[in-house]
Amino acid sequence: MIDRPFWIDRIEESWKEAPIVWLAGVRRVGKTTLVQSFGADRTLYINCDLPSSSAMVADPELFYRNCDKSVVIFDEVHRLVDPSMVLKIGADVFPHLKIIATGSSTLAASKKFKDTLTGRKRLVHLTPVLWDELPAFGASITRRLYHGGLPQPLLADTKPMGFYREWMDSFFARDIQQLFAFRDSGKFNMLFEYLLRQSGGQFEITKASSALGISRPTITDHLKALETTQAVTVVRPFHGRGQKELIKMSKIYGFDSGFVSFARGWDPLRQGDYGSLWEHVVLEYLETHVHDAPIQYWRMADDSEIDFIITRTRDEVDAIECKWSPDQFEPSGLKLFRTLYPKGSNYIISPVSDTGYAKRISGIEVWVCNPAGWRQKSNPDSHLRL
Repeated sequence: MIDRPFWIDRIEESWKEAPIVWLAGVRRVGKTTLVQSFGADRTLYINCDLPSSSAMVADPELFYRNCDKSVVIFDEVHRLVDPSMVLKIGADVFPHLKIIATGSSTLAASKKFKDTLTGRKRLVHLTPVLWDELPAFGASITRRLYHGGLPQPLLADTKPMGFYREWMDSFFARDIQQLFAFRDSGKFNMLFEYLLRQSGGQFEITKASSALGISRPTITDHLKALETTQAVTVVRPFHGRGQKELIKMSKIYGFDSGFVSFARGWDPLRQGDYGSLWEHVVLEYLETHVHDAPIQYWRMADDSEIDFIITRTRDEVDAIECKWSPDQFEPSGLKLFRTLYPKGSNYIISPVSDTGYAKRISGIEVWVCNPAGWRQKSNPDSHLRL
């Protein structure tokens, strides 16, 4: 079992605010392995996929009263007959217990949850393996781009192509169909693969509808399901002062670089593929560490663009460019952005060994760093270890 201390700390910190931690993440991202790492001496682990689990918690009050552990884990909790009642009674009547509930989607996605447990839970979104975790997995960044960040393919000697297809079939059958009652796996998977191939680009629903032969309402419903289950990330445009800023068209990113390269048929990777996949890895890192502001992108009608924008205050916004090599950075877009929004920090995030260093490019000061260097620079008081 590979130690993942950052996520353990994230769960422990969440318990200080609420008795229930909702551990969400896509299928096979490592949720079960992570929760089992708390140790059998302090945890009661319940596999809710087993029919006997519902019988075990049929009387939740009796179940909790006889629990002799300090942590109760409900793995795939939405499989229970009435999961919200089980969790609510645990939080309200037995507040000394710490509860982890895992699932592939947000809690509200399941129709079984009549109560979304407001005030009783905190969400922890387990992402594919982060930049900081690669040494623990014995993986290089190029392997991470190609194999992706799900533990099983990342640890495989060669990229297991069958894994990705099996995962997509299982994802529809066990998550999408059960949560959203979609019946046409063909249309759903067609859209999902289309989004993976277009990942990181602007999404036009009319164009997608025409290309795939799928109605706009169906695409809208399927896209919402993909976002809810965290299989895609929708990055919306940042705008405010520029008359020619794009304000409506979002970018959509697939959840994992391994699936993006698989859908695109990038086997093996070429040098020109690294930059696009690196952008996905950076986005996952930003999502993990930014909690109080949306991650957006900025683009003008003339195609001047900033990869990611993070709003710090009303007048202060950070600009982030993702580059496989810092030498690939072209400053014209950043210069234009700063004429409109002068306050904020500028970052070039690359897979460099240096934690970070300042550099002046075309009169603009930027901080060149790897993802961990960005975290330290943008949030020096962070106490969560990695």
